[in-house]
Amino acid sequence: MEPPANPGESPVELELTVENVESALYQLYFDPDMERKNLAQKWLTQAQASAQAWQFCWVLLSSDKLPEVQFFGASTLHTKISRHWSELPADQHESLRMQLLSHILHFSSGPKMVLTRLCVALASMALNLIPQAWSQPVADMVRAFQPQKPEPEGSSGAETTQDPQAHCFALLELLTVLPEEFQSSRLAQARRTQLRDALVGEWTVVCPMLRQLLQSQDSSNQVKEKVLRCLSSWVGLDVPLGESQELIQDCFTALSNPELFDTAVETIVNAISQPDCQRYIDALVNLMPLVLGLHDQLKTAAQDGDMETSHGICRIAVAMGETHSRVLLEQVEHWQEYLALVNMILFCTGIPGHYPVSETTSSLTLTFWYTLQDDILSFEEEKQAVYLQVYRPVYFQLVDVLLHKSHYPSQEEYTSWSSDDKEQFRIYRVDISDTLMYVYEMLGAELLSNLYDRLGGQLMDPQQSAVWQDTEALLFGFQSIAETIDVNYSDVIPGLIGLIPRINISNVMLADTVMYTIGSLAEWLADHPVMLGGILPMVLQGLVKAELSVSSISTLKRICRECRHDLSPYAQDILTVSQDVLVKEIHKSSQCMWLMQGLGFLLSALPVDEILGRLHSLITPHIQQLDTLAQQEPDPTNKQSIIHILGMLSSLFTTLDINRQADGVDGSVNPRPPPSQTSRNPVVVVLQQVFTLIQTILSKWLDDSEVVEAVCGVFDKSVRTLLHDFGPMVAQLSEMLGQIYSAFPQASALDLTRQMVHIFAGEEQHTSSIKSLIVVLTNATLTIFQQGPRDHPDIAESFMHLHAQILKRKPDLYLSDELDVKALFYCGILSLKFPETPTVKATSHFFTELLPRCKDMPSLGEVLQRDGKLLTETILQAVGGGSPRSLTEHFSEVLLSLNRHCPALLSQWLKETLQAPGFPSAQVSTEQKHTFSQQLLREQTNKHRVKEIVKEFSLLCRGLQGSGYTDY
Repeated sequence: MEPPANPGESPVELELTVENVESALYQLYFDPDMERKNLAQKWLTQAQASAQAWQFCWVLLSSDKLPEVQFFGASTLHTKISRHWSELPADQHESLRMQLLSHILHFSSGPKMVLTRLCVALASMALNLIPQAWSQPVADMVRAFQPQKPEPEGSSGAETTQDPQAHCFALLELLTVLPEEFQSSRLAQARRTQLRDALVGEWTVVCPMLRQLLQSQDSSNQVKEKVLRCLSSWVGLDVPLGESQELIQDCFTALSNPELFDTAVETIVNAISQPDCQRYIDALVNLMPLVLGLHDQLKTAAQDGDMETSHGICRIAVAMGETHSRVLLEQVEHWQEYLALVNMILFCTGIPGHYPVSETTSSLTLTFWYTLQDDILSFEEEKQAVYLQVYRPVYFQLVDVLLHKSHYPSQEEYTSWSSDDKEQFRIYRVDISDTLMYVYEMLGAELLSNLYDRLGGQLMDPQQSAVWQDTEALLFGFQSIAETIDVNYSDVIPGLIGLIPRINISNVMLADTVMYTIGSLAEWLADHPVMLGGILPMVLQGLVKAELSVSSISTLKRICRECRHDLSPYAQDILTVSQDVLVKEIHKSSQCMWLMQGLGFLLSALPVDEILGRLHSLITPHIQQLDTLAQQEPDPTNKQSIIHILGMLSSLFTTLDINRQADGVDGSVNPRPPPSQTSRNPVVVVLQQVFTLIQTILSKWLDDSEVVEAVCGVFDKSVRTLLHDFGPMVAQLSEMLGQIYSAFPQASALDLTRQMVHIFAGEEQHTSSIKSLIVVLTNATLTIFQQGPRDHPDIAESFMHLHAQILKRKPDLYLSDELDVKALFYCGILSLKFPETPTVKATSHFFTELLPRCKDMPSLGEVLQRDGKLLTETILQAVGGGSPRSLTEHFSEVLLSLNRHCPALLSQWLKETLQAPGFPSAQVSTEQKHTFSQQLLREQTNKHRVKEIVKEFSLLCRGLQGSGYTDY
């Protein structure tokens, strides 16, 4: 391709000629400068939309042009036909059709990309003309591609090839893209139905031709593959299976050809997966022997490790069994055939090898078992009983198969797997777990008894030297069911709890599953606390091992949460082992947080007079380490250690709640007797003791948002848990927050203040502290807004949330002369302009809290009178395209609130702002703006309707109405 005549000239300025189109294409494909590429792309798009494109596209398709140029010519034709069809006079339709057919014949030998685009163009033309102006397009196309056909008129001198194979291939390409173009076209529902019916009517022409080509000895594999793809395209139109079954039967023959196998599988699966096929029961029944006939080929492939073949045959079996499960179940006279298909799918589920390393087939079958079970259990009771008699034994076999498939490989083999394979295997086991849980609905308590008997046999019978994988798989089955099914009434759980301590947990993967199984039984243990003594030592044994970190800690946390009221006899052991592993830093930081949460549950349930002493002994080593770190100069290592210790305190205080109500045995609640008036909450005692230390840390790390966030996190979690018990800390914490925020504003300080407002704003003894803090934070934040808040969306978001909370809990703070209400209102307007969703959402919340109070609070009413128009204008500008479309619903909430609380003012502001030409967008007319105003002003209660009105207007403003983007 030659470079442009004047490479320095922007294509946007070029005259529309063929030469300039070629130059722009050169620039698009070969110019390394991205800016110039983009300019070329823009210019070429404009060129395609121009009226001249109808002419220059044919020149670009000349034989002497490069394939890239020819491809652009063909793409331009498609663009014109699909998007600008109305430009072409009706008397030129026939000429265009003949030209297209001629060029498709000419390009039938390639290049493939040009041929395909020309076929798509003709398909698009057919969709414009069917059925009135082109009643039998397929028959006409078949006639046009007969090899002996002379060159059509109007071929622009293009020489047509007389290669029959190429003609055949081009025709198949055309017939393949015709349904595809229909599926991808944006059409009104009535027109879509009309076209679908017309195309389905053409299947009587297509189907015999495809069958003839597939059966013909003369057809090459390439032609046969194209036939299969063509069939696959047409079945998407829901062509009648009754008319296609013989052709689909021929596809099964193609499975014996290795070159056609993959395409034949895809075609058969597509054909029998169409829901409409259920209307053709006889055809489905006739296809069943063909599917079952693949069983021997499947077994051979599985034996030989031929993953591709077994995968493909499995897909066919599952498509037949899953899509048509209920219909085939109801064919009582063919029950043995369907049972054979179910057993074939069961073979696929249990196919030899380890997923995903030596097989990838078994995972395809899991959803089938859900479908079959749902269909069986949906029959009326009498009919259901008959099916259960047949299929319950199959489901018991399925459980055995699934447990076998969940087996880990040997430790050596597992170590050699890639991390991706290990992750896929983990997900696969989760899918098996979900399936086992679902199967329990059909098999019930008998399933648990079955698992228990086998586990007991393995662990109690000295003759059975079970490999660890067998034990692990059975426990995995128990855990899968116990995680989601209420096993409290199962009579095998006591025996299981008795068996677990007999398991040797020297293997990590078996030990992991043992831990998770115990964790899944935590609720059962809460109802049977006498069993805790036998099981807890095993959990604590796992806790000291780093490799069992996640499973042992999550299990201990669950036990501490569910069984906390019965753990007093074991508290010392749990705390001793936990303190030891924390000091030795055996576990990662995130697991330490979990462990602290578990210990918080444990401490909460101890006698009040014991808690403080045990709490001190637990945290003293960490407080001492924090004290040492506070004396050192800041560096990255120290920082992570400080954040880790503060995080552990936060986690502990999240769950340490001495006022937590205990669940009674009968479902009643037994609140702990309140502590005496003079005693303080143990968490408050600790916080007051470490307060000076925390101030020291802040003095050195004040400009580090992560450390400040970690400090605020400690107090935030404490406030949320202790609620009013946190009261003694309010004054000193308020003072500290004011100091750190004034020195270095951070969102975490605003969030913590919001929590304090939520809980303490109504308590008189704290009003002064909280009011002073809010004034300090507000003044400091107003300074940020004056300097430009765009770089601080987190602060703007938290500030809006804080003031929304103030308006909700303590609106009389807005009566203070120390709060600049006008500035706050303007901060809200600025925050609405942010592109970040959380910030806009918080701001809309602020305004929906503020607007209802404007009538009762003169200061707010005055601000609304003065700046309400600016607020309205800002929202309309955002809705009209100034902000992302995803934010529209938040703006609609503010508009609804304005309409509820000041409709007359909103009516006036809408009129004044929308009368400006081109506002909020040049895309909307005066009439459309008036309609929007009227619709909006009519709705004062229906939130959903207002959202729809604003969304519709936003789409109009952006030129997207009716473009197909309205649902995105």
